[in-house]
Amino acid sequence: MARWPSPGSWLAGIACAVGALVGVLVGALFAAAPALAADPGLDNAGCLSCHESKKAKIKVADPKGDPRALSPVDARKFGKSLHGEMPCVACHLEITDSQARHKKKPDVQPPTCVSCHEGLWAAAQKEGRGAERPRLGDVVNNIEAYKKSFHARPDKDNPGKAKATCEDCHSSHEFSVPAKGSARRTAWHKEIPDTCGAKCHEDQLEAYATSVHGEELLDKGNAKSAVCTDCHSAHAVLGTSSDRFKLANVNICGDCHKERLKSYADTYHGQVNRLGYAYTAKCADCHGSHGILPADNAKSKVHPKNRMKTCSSCHSDKKPGMRDATAGFASFGPHANTHDFAKYPQMYVASKFMVALLIFVFAFFWAHSGLWYYREWQDRKAGKTVQHVDVAALGIDPAKHFKRFAAGWRIGHLVFAIVTMTLVLTGTTALFAQSAWAPTVAALLGGPRVLGLVHRVAATLFIGIFLIHFIVVMTKLLRDRKFRWFGPDSLIPNWKDFADCWGMFKWFVGKGQRPQFERWAYYEKFDYWAVFWGVNIIGWSGLMLAFPHVTAKYLPGWVFNVGTLVHGEEAFLAAVFLFTVHFFNNHFRPDKLPPPDVVMFTGTQSLQEFQHDHPAQFKRMVESGEIRKYLVEQPSRPFHLGSVVLGLALLAIGLLLLVLVGVGFFSG
Repeated sequence: MARWPSPGSWLAGIACAVGALVGVLVGALFAAAPALAADPGLDNAGCLSCHESKKAKIKVADPKGDPRALSPVDARKFGKSLHGEMPCVACHLEITDSQARHKKKPDVQPPTCVSCHEGLWAAAQKEGRGAERPRLGDVVNNIEAYKKSFHARPDKDNPGKAKATCEDCHSSHEFSVPAKGSARRTAWHKEIPDTCGAKCHEDQLEAYATSVHGEELLDKGNAKSAVCTDCHSAHAVLGTSSDRFKLANVNICGDCHKERLKSYADTYHGQVNRLGYAYTAKCADCHGSHGILPADNAKSKVHPKNRMKTCSSCHSDKKPGMRDATAGFASFGPHANTHDFAKYPQMYVASKFMVALLIFVFAFFWAHSGLWYYREWQDRKAGKTVQHVDVAALGIDPAKHFKRFAAGWRIGHLVFAIVTMTLVLTGTTALFAQSAWAPTVAALLGGPRVLGLVHRVAATLFIGIFLIHFIVVMTKLLRDRKFRWFGPDSLIPNWKDFADCWGMFKWFVGKGQRPQFERWAYYEKFDYWAVFWGVNIIGWSGLMLAFPHVTAKYLPGWVFNVGTLVHGEEAFLAAVFLFTVHFFNNHFRPDKLPPPDVVMFTGTQSLQEFQHDHPAQFKRMVESGEIRKYLVEQPSRPFHLGSVVLGLALLAIGLLLLVLVGVGFFSG
């Protein structure tokens, strides 16, 4: 038998004849093959004369001495396969003759797909030809993925053998991957369920055949329908009980069901999943895995008659930290969206309201802040100064400070600020779970369960501080017979506030003088009353979400959808407003630079600052002489510096949170 030509000459010939893919693989395999023995029976025809599928099966002894039948070779399929142009002995290097009981080289192991392809890739790299044979590299990558896969683990019944090998799925004598888009490719794709199911996964194949995916593929010929390798992958097959598989599987479903994945990600189940944890409900938990049926099928797990049973598989008193699902669970919309009015009218209306609220608040107050900044800089450039009253001429020591906030207000504000920032961090980590930073924050805090616990504790403190403040203030005011509810010292909005607001906009554009504010400016009153709105909207919605089994006992399931939407949107509004508008009004407008304004930490401010910020109150108190009751020594230098450091720290944390919220919002 003639010897094979040199690798370079036959590689070029085959590449031209059979195309790039086959040429690369065949050439690579030829390159690794040694010169053939002189035995004329070792050509392919000679091998097939015994091993062809039409012949009687050949039985041999395995390494343990047990008899086994060799897999027959279908000559037609072998000829069409990727290996069809190769001589048999290119792989079966141990064979030396064509006798019935082959003599074998003692130092050569029987061929395996792994050893062969790894050897070819190593040789290609050594020769510096790896770039010319990228497919070889792809195969080796698949091998590495396989080695870490569930299939590569030892089989329980036969520990010396893997659960599945390359040969089980590919069949080295028949393996061929048709070109994408071809009719053969479609036919090959349709065979995948049978490849996986017929040999190993019979029960799963039976369930798949009756599923919506199976009907699309097997009955309707829709090659786009999901098959085994779409969900489990081809080589990096993971155990279905592993978190890695469960997390990845949700995204795999989402590759086809993009709108469903997006709506799922907006729910608590999806948020935990996006943070990298697999203990909440996922696609397969609700829809099943291999036997997925349409929602209108009476046997479907998500059919209206079966939903409570499906929900109860997780929401049960028998599971730690869980409670039995109640009536409203069945009408919860796990894929509710805000654009389908016919199907989800409550979500549609709630969404439009919240969007309108966000646009109005941000448009008004960002414009307010921008114009204020512009006006003050223009006045500075023009050399305009604020006229101050000569307090010394009134017999008042100008070095004195005005006591604006008592200790209770300051402590309440500080605790409120810390609690609010904690709520923003923990809440937006879940709200923007899909962002790059959220999983890291969740992991640092101990995972979603700890995150939720911290959030609820902070929410309890928030509401507690609010209630204490409200009770103390109302008790004091109700006892004060002289207090005027719409007077200058009241936080209740009045007509002057609307006039002052209009006057500020006139001043912004140079059409009037700056308004003379009383004890509370209109923007300070807005900050104050916004907390009342926020506590009720965020608080009640959060309470309903925190105790779903109670909520669903009395209310329909769509309340969870609306509650989740409103809770998140209102929290987003509050966070962005605080860290932009509130920070600007109190710390970043030009007449407050450099920040921070420490009046809320020291409780006092200079008489000049007092007169500038609240001129109407200053004038009123000077004329009545009441101001003398509020004059105190200015804070000590250490106390002032400590207040500055504390203020800068809170500002830095707030601005960092603003960046995280912004990244989360734009990465959604």
